Amino acid sequence: MIHDVWLSKHPYLQRTADFHAQVAAAAGDISVARPHTPNFDEYIGDYKAGIPLLRSSQAAIDFDPAAPILVSLVETLASQPLPAKFADECRVLHTQLRGEMNASRRAVAWLFDNEVFKPEHPGLLHYLGWTALARFLSPLVDGFGRWRAEEHWFRSYCPTCGSAPAMAQLVGIDPGRVRLLCCGCCTTRWRYRRIGCPFCESADDHRLSALAIEGEKYLRIDYCQSCHAYLKTYNGEGNESLFLADWTSLHLDIIACDRGLKRLAASLYEL
Repeated sequence: MIHDVWLSKHPYLQRTADFHAQVAAAAGDISVARPHTPNFDEYIGDYKAGIPLLRSSQAAIDFDPAAPILVSLVETLASQPLPAKFADECRVLHTQLRGEMNASRRAVAWLFDNEVFKPEHPGLLHYLGWTALARFLSPLVDGFGRWRAEEHWFRSYCPTCGSAPAMAQLVGIDPGRVRLLCCGCCTTRWRYRRIGCPFCESADDHRLSALAIEGEKYLRIDYCQSCHAYLKTYNGEGNESLFLADWTSLHLDIIACDRGLKRLAASLYEL
């Protein structure tokens, strides 16, 4: 299903789509240095121990090149016409990144809770920071995906950055169907057990339920009756860029919230 058709059926997502497209276009115009690829074999011990790649001292990823990408992205957006709220917040964030010592590097470290940084608009920094960082890390994420053996992970958090999953995807045909968890920050997808809550890790299939959404053939809400956490799930293949984008299914978050369910993964769209 193409992007425009989706928006014609979900017109309430149009403003979000426009803002997302504007940010993506701005990020796409920024020159990005290729990240250094570590020797993954030196990291394998941490990998098997459950330490995400970007948090491993053995991998020692250098995030410094991501800082100017973030500054350029904020600077570009601050000079463009935006909805009033975002325009004001971008200008404030731009002033902060330019005015405080090492602010851009501290802001990138803040994304991993490794720095005491106090942005005036944390939601916007979280969104723009991960937009910049994901663009910088894209080649590394791809290479890591080709290297890692999924059977050594099967954990409920992202093997790349350590974030909780924002969405899930079911692929293949029963009885050999596979569930992938999807990171909303760095965009990594990784394999997880077919039955089980990725938040409280309950494996009792009687405590797990699926909520079908009227009019949504490929999307549903999977939730746990034990911890009341939910995970939006794409039940299909071939349109990952649309159905796993998170913002394209924000209406499912509202439905889940109305039913008393909890989103335990961070959202880049809590602006």
